[in-house]
Amino acid sequence: MNFREKINIILEPKQDNLTSRIYDWFMLFVICLSIVPLMFRTSNRLFNVIDVGCCVIFVIDYVLRWMTADLRSNRKRGVAFICYPFNGWAIIDLLSILPTLSILTPSFKLLRIARLTKILRVVKFLRYYEPLQIMLRVIRQESKTLLTVLVMALSYVFCTALLIYNVDGEPMIKTFFDAIYWAACTLTTVGYGDVYPVTMTGRIIGMISAVVGIALIALPSGIITSAYLDELRKKSNNS
Repeated sequence: MNFREKINIILEPKQDNLTSRIYDWFMLFVICLSIVPLMFRTSNRLFNVIDVGCCVIFVIDYVLRWMTADLRSNRKRGVAFICYPFNGWAIIDLLSILPTLSILTPSFKLLRIARLTKILRVVKFLRYYEPLQIMLRVIRQESKTLLTVLVMALSYVFCTALLIYNVDGEPMIKTFFDAIYWAACTLTTVGYGDVYPVTMTGRIIGMISAVVGIALIALPSGIITSAYLDELRKKSNNS
């Protein structure tokens, strides 16, 4: 077994092993540590050291995964190396590195939106947390059903907003956006109370919308929970 194969076993093990588990926990610690500076508005030397140190570790992790890309792919070595940067996880890994490079030159600091990509460091956690991996798999499997529920909810919000806008109107619901805002809050049973119907017909629409909202909001939870439990049973039967 050569060096690259040993590295690949640590990075992407086919079977659980102690070395890989230690590496995963170490990366999880680094990922959590890299988020600490984001919790403060001000910066200091310690935060800069943490940011740069975590970035170096992310770069090493990125390079090691790139070096062993062909071992996890059916493609030839050259093609695997070329295609790897365009892999979904590789893009996320790269985006977790780029914000730190803003300290190298002031021109990078003008790209304030690049700082938002630091939030994507949290997404790296998904690779090291199996329950979340199962959750993502469940969402992919039930994507059509969940999309159907989403379309139903958006359609209901639009229709309810259109109805309340023409039935209730001023003084509370002055624009169609106010109606959309009210319908969304009512459907999700949030009910901030800053916009509300004042006529009897409008209140009846509001009550019906709230009842329907309970059912629509509960649907995705039931679908995901059922599929998640099925995945856990499959995993239990296979182990």
